[in-house]
Amino acid sequence: MSVKHSLIVPCYNEEGNVENFLKETKLAMKAYTDSYEIIFVNDGSKDGTPKKLREIFSSNKDVKIKVISFSRNFGKEAAMYAGLSQAAGEYITIIDADLQQDPKYAVEMAKILDSDPDCDMVAAYQSERKEGKLISACKSKFYKVITKMSGIGFVSDASDFRTMRRCVADTILALPEYHRFSKGIFSWVGYNTVSLPYEVRDRKSGETKWNFKKLLAYAAEGIIAYTDKPLRFPLYLGIAVLLLSVILGVINLFDSFYQVTTTVLFVGGLILISQGIIGAYLGKVHTQVKDRPIFIAKEILTYEHNQETDN
Repeated sequence: MSVKHSLIVPCYNEEGNVENFLKETKLAMKAYTDSYEIIFVNDGSKDGTPKKLREIFSSNKDVKIKVISFSRNFGKEAAMYAGLSQAAGEYITIIDADLQQDPKYAVEMAKILDSDPDCDMVAAYQSERKEGKLISACKSKFYKVITKMSGIGFVSDASDFRTMRRCVADTILALPEYHRFSKGIFSWVGYNTVSLPYEVRDRKSGETKWNFKKLLAYAAEGIIAYTDKPLRFPLYLGIAVLLLSVILGVINLFDSFYQVTTTVLFVGGLILISQGIIGAYLGKVHTQVKDRPIFIAKEILTYEHNQETDN
């Protein structure tokens, strides 16, 4: 069945938002095309999101809807991948269910692709951030660091909210890594990308799933996924410690118990840091070689037929 536009909507505890999202999306898409589908991905929600999505699927026959429900929470990266695997559209948009990202921008991005055949992807970025200055500064610094370390051109303001052509989606689906860092993947695959500013809105319902701790973990995932330079840290560290030991050796000619103790603790700490970095990489490799699926779908509902399957 031919579909012009697919919208992928990751959902985690979005019971209060999915129905309003559907209404606003219908309104936004009405003036653009009637050949579109909405793919809701329930990422192991603990509230009434699964029930609400089934109701939406059963009661809305005027729009093509698919619902993918995971067996547990696999994370937004897995939800986006699952949506891409089910998308049939010529254009594919990834958009959040919380309505902070207005569906009208999905139409604007699609129109840019319509008007420019050389453009492969349109990435939306916040024209004015509503987060704290500390988080904004940390994000900016992170993208500068990871760009320098990886050699890949990361765009600091770009989000997962974007619209891509079918060829881009197929390329992303061909990447088999289990630990997925979408912003890195979008940058790594290349393709001609245009940026579009958008105004973020307040949440209609629920609370944000992000906090500073999760952002730090996400940043660590990105660095480990897209550069091996931290693995060289022990080498540079060893050289520095060797030089330091020579200096301390001279100092210790005058003898001092505290100097020796401090040196032992310092070197021991550096060794543990080095082992921790290596362990982080080995842990990712350990998970990858198991070749487990990126997600497990407990239930897949489609406008073509209903089915239950494990992916």
